[in-house]
Amino acid sequence: MENREGIMKVDLHIHTTASDGSWTPSRLIDEVGKAGIGLFAVTDHDTTQNIAETGRLAAAAGLAFLPGVEVSSTLGNQSFHILGYGIDPDNEELRRLIAWNTQLLAEADHNSIRKLIADGFAIDYGEYAAYQHDPARGGWKSLSFLIDKGFCRDVNDFFSRLFTAERGIRFPDFPPPAKAIQAIRSAGGSPVLAHPGSSFHGTSLDETLDFFGKEDIAGVECFHPSHDAATTRRVIAWCQRNGLSITGGSDCHGDFVSKRRLGRPSIHLEQVRLEELSALGV
Repeated sequence: MENREGIMKVDLHIHTTASDGSWTPSRLIDEVGKAGIGLFAVTDHDTTQNIAETGRLAAAAGLAFLPGVEVSSTLGNQSFHILGYGIDPDNEELRRLIAWNTQLLAEADHNSIRKLIADGFAIDYGEYAAYQHDPARGGWKSLSFLIDKGFCRDVNDFFSRLFTAERGIRFPDFPPPAKAIQAIRSAGGSPVLAHPGSSFHGTSLDETLDFFGKEDIAGVECFHPSHDAATTRRVIAWCQRNGLSITGGSDCHGDFVSKRRLGRPSIHLEQVRLEELSALGV
């Protein structure tokens, strides 16, 4: 699908109900079509569950689709996400790693509730354990439970008041970036550092790029909602100097994160560079 100038719009960072997005594959295909996007990727957190269905629906709709994943990793006390493009979702090394990460995330969910109880919150752990999270809401179990029980308003309130280092609640210690990169390579994919300029990492952009410049990454996500224009230019220039791929996407989570809108920032095919795109004929 092309815009009136004949240039294809792309979005290479999208989440579905397989992780913390609120759109099913069929809803995503509808929304991609409405947004005029011709090439897109599903990059769910530590799961490839919806790749096959999305690929079938994309082919039927005449859309170019790139299978992907977003793998969680930890360096020191900081979390980094590694996008994997063009992966084989059945690769055993990748499947083992993301299954481990999924287990760690589930344990962090449970532990956060236990710590809130120890901190004086009137939460019944048995009620939480029996609670069923609806994936169509987006997010995850502990968040939905705490919203429904009136302990927080939304995801922003959750991270500002409840899921905090002051309460001793933090993300798990995932495997290091090198292991995530190796698993993506093993699955035949290109490992790309996600949103390096995001405050999520808690480190400076220069420090992040300096570290990952020594790792076996294929590229960097230069276009992202958390990047201002200056950051985008800096990261593109860094990729060009180092001969690395340039990617970007909305990091859309469906209706779950209202500020992350499909196709924003607006990215066109001529702005990205990724080896896997040639195989799609775009």
